[in-house]
Amino acid sequence: MYNLNKFPLGIYEKALPKNISWKERLTYAKNLGFDFVEISIDETDERLGRLDWSLEERKDFVKNVLEIGVRVPSMCFSGHRRFPLGSENPETRKKSLELMKKAIELAVDLGIRNIQMAGYDVYYEKGNEKTRELYIDGMKQGLKWAKQANVMLSIEIMDHPFMNSISKYLEFDKILNSPFLTVYPDIGNLSAWGNNVKDEILKGENKISGIHLKDTLKVTENFPGKFKEVPFGEGCVDFVEFFKILKEIDYKGPFLIEMWTEKSENPLKEIEKAKKWIEGKMEEGGLKC
Repeated sequence: MYNLNKFPLGIYEKALPKNISWKERLTYAKNLGFDFVEISIDETDERLGRLDWSLEERKDFVKNVLEIGVRVPSMCFSGHRRFPLGSENPETRKKSLELMKKAIELAVDLGIRNIQMAGYDVYYEKGNEKTRELYIDGMKQGLKWAKQANVMLSIEIMDHPFMNSISKYLEFDKILNSPFLTVYPDIGNLSAWGNNVKDEILKGENKISGIHLKDTLKVTENFPGKFKEVPFGEGCVDFVEFFKILKEIDYKGPFLIEMWTEKSENPLKEIEKAKKWIEGKMEEGGLKC
């Protein structure tokens, strides 16, 4: 039975051991005390292949979710890094929309409610006004499908200048004008770009559908920042102040601890340590999981 008397705290799939079944992955998450897991559909052939799962594979996934009792309500869909919506190559854009459509269809079958999308027009190409407009066109089509499927699309605040603040997200929100579009702030990314975190959260508080928790190193004139694999407490994020802001606005949405420990010798120990650290900072900030 789902418990509505607590904050949902989840763990990113890539924090858990890689070469295991979904039954094992969900069981690990349950034993560690998490409420949900965020599935990854990244740019690798292996994870993009999930978009073509058979009916039996989809049924098996849902069966494990129901039996183990750990939800998978969100999808980290970063396949657009390789096949971006804003690419000037028409074949790449065609592939990008094909993946978008399949991701929404997979979400429907698996019970995923929120597809978290990387906030950039292009990644490996150089962006310009044209790639921005192509990105908007692609998002408009994606949102039409999302509306048909009753699935939310949420744009992550990124490690990329194209979408590195909630203020920038709100510019696109105004253009796209869809109830199926929200923002998924990554507090690490938001902090690393030197944003005023409180101002940004207050601007977007009614559009936030989830929050990534991770630490980062700040971008400076002489340093490009570090957006991954910064141990909690060793970066620039003021977590206690952040949780105080969320308490102030009465935030009740999900938190997702974003870690990359698939290659670690003892990933479960690292996750347990990170979870305990985060929960401590939440309590200092006036929140309790």
